[in-house]
Amino acid sequence: MVVGAFPIAKLLYLGVRQMSKPVANRIKAGARRSEFFKNYICLPPAQLYHWIEMRTKMRIMGFRGAAIKPLNEDAAAELGAELLGEAVIFMVGGACMVLEYSRQAANSRRKEEELNQNINSLQTQLAELTLVTETLDAQLREVNRLLLSLPAPTNK
Repeated sequence: MVVGAFPIAKLLYLGVRQMSKPVANRIKAGARRSEFFKNYICLPPAQLYHWIEMRTKMRIMGFRGAAIKPLNEDAAAELGAELLGEAVIFMVGGACMVLEYSRQAANSRRKEEELNQNINSLQTQLAELTLVTETLDAQLREVNRLLLSLPAPTNK
């Protein structure tokens, strides 16, 4: 019984994705503690996300010109840390998808190359067999010509 190889690469990718969640949590905790990280990495995307979200909700509800108040610093830092953690998980997942795609493409390319080699080999064998067949056909015609040129045996 032939069993396919266990998809170890997929298992490895799944492990990397699972490991990315604790890493993202550590990055979020670091973002909450570090003032630089909080002020320059977490707050701007959080405020932008809040502004876009509130603008969209207000437009859906029919409010057009209402001003949107920015989030307070703690809420923005929390939201920014969450966004950063989700972005890390998303990037790791995306990287896993790209790696899996490139692996599948390489396997497909390898199989296509093997198939082309097999086709070329079969074409070469066919050409050789054609040549052998033509040679044998020529030899058979020569033997027939020689047989016909022999005098007929006489019965005594």
